[in-house]
Amino acid sequence: MGEIILVRHGQANSHATNEADYDRLSPLGHRQAACLGDWMREHGYAFDHVLSGTLRRHRETVAGMGFDAEEDARLNELDYYKLSDDLHRVKGEPHPTGDTFGDHMPKVFAAWAAAEIEGAEPYAAFEARIGEMLTEAAVPGRRLLAVTSGGVIGMVLRHVLGLDLLRMSQVMLPIWNTSIHRLHVRGDEPMLAGYNGIPHLERPDLADYRTYY
Repeated sequence: MGEIILVRHGQANSHATNEADYDRLSPLGHRQAACLGDWMREHGYAFDHVLSGTLRRHRETVAGMGFDAEEDARLNELDYYKLSDDLHRVKGEPHPTGDTFGDHMPKVFAAWAAAEIEGAEPYAAFEARIGEMLTEAAVPGRRLLAVTSGGVIGMVLRHVLGLDLLRMSQVMLPIWNTSIHRLHVRGDEPMLAGYNGIPHLERPDLADYRTYY
């Protein structure tokens, strides 16, 4: 049986108002990545192959974990800031706040999938590149680590579980920074085996290390 372990990046610059400013780890994000790497070594984790997206927050996370990675742009996140701007321009939808983000995300995905907005890339292209990456990653007998982002993890779960867009949005919302998501590979078929684990942050003294954004 093969295994794919997806890890969301550490906390990024949560005060940003655009993708470029967001794309760097905060000091806490660096500590989260180090905690995850230490936990993996303490528990005997070894990987046959390590991938990360090309974004700075991906590269900083995998380096902080102590792994060398091959970069793959298919693991890069969607540009939510651009999609939000497009939705505001086309439909007058207000930009999200912390309180409204849960209602805003399904509207973004519905408009994006309907090609009413495009963002930095068409929805079909985003869905296709994640599906292509997932097919290539599902290698029997191989243990793969992939450091990526919440939107990519959500789309992987859409492919594996057949989620509609609303439910994909719902599983994306609670994804922790540096969380672990496991897929087992039987034959060439990936199956969900674990979602949103943060065992490296479960100690009571690390409660402040648990972040969504």
